[in-house]
Amino acid sequence: IISAYNDMLSAHQPFAGFPDIIKTAARAHGATAQVAGGVPAMCDGVTQGQTGMELSLISRDVIAMASGIALSHNTFDAAIYLGVCDKIVPGLVIAAATFGYLPGIFLPAGPMPSGLPNDEKAKVRQKFATGEVGREELMRAEMASYHSPGTCTFYGTANSNQMLMEVMGLHLPGTSFVNPGTEMRKALTVFGVEQLLRLTALGNAYRPVFDILDEKAFVNGIVGLMATGGSTNLVLHLPAMAQAAGIILTLQDFEDIAAITPLMAKVYPNGLADVNHFHAAGGLGYLMSKLLDAGLLHEDVKTVMGDGLTPYTKDPKLTADGVRFVDGPNKSLNDKILRPVEDPFQETGGLKRLSGSLGEGIMKISAVSSQHHIIKAPVRIFLTQEAVKEAFKAGEFTQDTIIVVRFQGPKANGMPELHSLTPTLSVLQDRGLRVALVTDGRMSGASGKVPAAIHMTPEAADGGPLAKLKDGDMVRVDAVAGTIDVLENDFDQRAPEQMDLSDNQFGTGRELFSLFRQNAASASEGGGVFRFF
Repeated sequence: IISAYNDMLSAHQPFAGFPDIIKTAARAHGATAQVAGGVPAMCDGVTQGQTGMELSLISRDVIAMASGIALSHNTFDAAIYLGVCDKIVPGLVIAAATFGYLPGIFLPAGPMPSGLPNDEKAKVRQKFATGEVGREELMRAEMASYHSPGTCTFYGTANSNQMLMEVMGLHLPGTSFVNPGTEMRKALTVFGVEQLLRLTALGNAYRPVFDILDEKAFVNGIVGLMATGGSTNLVLHLPAMAQAAGIILTLQDFEDIAAITPLMAKVYPNGLADVNHFHAAGGLGYLMSKLLDAGLLHEDVKTVMGDGLTPYTKDPKLTADGVRFVDGPNKSLNDKILRPVEDPFQETGGLKRLSGSLGEGIMKISAVSSQHHIIKAPVRIFLTQEAVKEAFKAGEFTQDTIIVVRFQGPKANGMPELHSLTPTLSVLQDRGLRVALVTDGRMSGASGKVPAAIHMTPEAADGGPLAKLKDGDMVRVDAVAGTIDVLENDFDQRAPEQMDLSDNQFGTGRELFSLFRQNAASASEGGGVFRFF
């Protein structure tokens, strides 16, 4: 067992009891289970806008390394991976691929029950940003939203990870969005142990992880990401995961798949529903059945359930004898949340690749109104999120503006999320201004309606085009054509600005990770330190 348990994160707190459940289930079948190691699990929600966020992406590779140390004892017939949130699942997958000869299964903890609706929470955050409400009211809203053990209920990176593991065949069918502490959750954990024992080399159905993590599985994962409007962070993590499995993924691959994959789900921030509502509407079983019918998923893949994805169109049911899988709904149970391929919310997936004189990046457009897909405006240059917020408080944004936050890439400061800017940018948009964000950093999977060109490469710290920009330069961002260009005649002749990044190197543990920043790959390659080929 490799566990990301801690009791600080609501998403990972339920894992406290999993080892005992797993050990008991294993012993019932003549096997033993041991916790071989633990991995760190940090919360991007807690660290938003803080210096600790600069360790977030780096932690993915630390998790992979810590898992590798645990598995290096080399005494195991199979591995169970317990993890949920943003970097944890990708780090565990990298380790699982590295130890690809071992059978493995991922067992999730599930989302907390629905609390304060996500759109109401967002409104309170916007009011706090404008000073209309105080910290006490903000905290009441947050506590009503995040109120019990389990994953946050919006469709951010954590829940996108769960979708990914199910579509790629490393989860059991229908297991991603079952609430913690329920009999079904416990029964699925027990069934996961039983199923994994069937896959060891001691039985007749040996199924190592490297048989599961092939090119078709990764294509299926990207299809699932596009069909559900999942997190942009997976565009960072999937290439890193794929490299560990000997596969190269590019931004062009994401764009090509997005172009033929309809958006079938509306889950916050793309809609008002949360993942519990999505699950109740038919969930991943319905979605995968319709994608299979349309020929948009590879059926000839291997999974922890056997061969093919047909088992993943079924729903788990609890019986006196344990878990049984039955046919899921053939029709969506709520077409405001989940729709069939032939009647989607959008004809194409919710991601757009951008390229032009400012480099290459991505934009999540599934939650962005079409009227904001194109913007031409002068830029304002910032080096930190806090500087943007201070300019907002000072009333400096009075016209259409493209806000550039640069030197936020993997080499500059570890590529933190800039999600704490979302309320500020949303307020400006609500005031009637046309605004956009351009950055070599990243945004949370929870970010929504404001157009954001993120993951720009080459990053500014590598002398990329963002380092040449000046305040007032005209820039055009076109998510329809997939372009991002500077409209200044002398731009190509400019030298990139050099920045003193020493302030990024110390405090909150950052001095421990300088080697990671120095050796980080570009965002388009996953932003990590591993070089598998």
